[in-house]
Amino acid sequence: MSATHDGMAPIEPAVYRQVLGHFPTGVCVVTTIDGDTPLGLAVGSFSSVSLDPPLVQFSVSNTSHSLAGIVRSGRFCVNVLSEHQEDVCRIFAGKGDDKFAGIGWRPSANNTPHLTDVVAHIDCDVHDTVAAGDHTIVLGLVTDLGVDVGGGPLLFFRGGYGRFAI
Repeated sequence: MSATHDGMAPIEPAVYRQVLGHFPTGVCVVTTIDGDTPLGLAVGSFSSVSLDPPLVQFSVSNTSHSLAGIVRSGRFCVNVLSEHQEDVCRIFAGKGDDKFAGIGWRPSANNTPHLTDVVAHIDCDVHDTVAAGDHTIVLGLVTDLGVDVGGGPLLFFRGGYGRFAI
């Protein structure tokens, strides 16, 4: 299936993914606690939005189990993965039942999972959600944040993981 807009030629999904894959992104794991259950997903769509008030955003597929948990809990933690956490990213990018098995974490300031050895963390309350095609944009009001470990971030580029070299 391909998307059409304003009478222009359809955009083929495979071409769309291939072209946008040429834009490097940082990799984060967004986590929450839904009831007593920790949930998390890998995202490459995280960015800052506003300084006043301090807002961030990420987008997630409407079919994501974690999206519903984030909305229910009303809070989340963005864990910016370090260059050595590709394995963590792969776990949270999958659909496993217990993604937290063997993953070190502690409760963050807003009682969401703050992963061990991440570059930085950003705790947020859900500020708003916006429907956007087959995804939802989640806006978060930052309530706490910090830099955790030195070193570089994990990057995603053209379907693979890499590191930032200065």
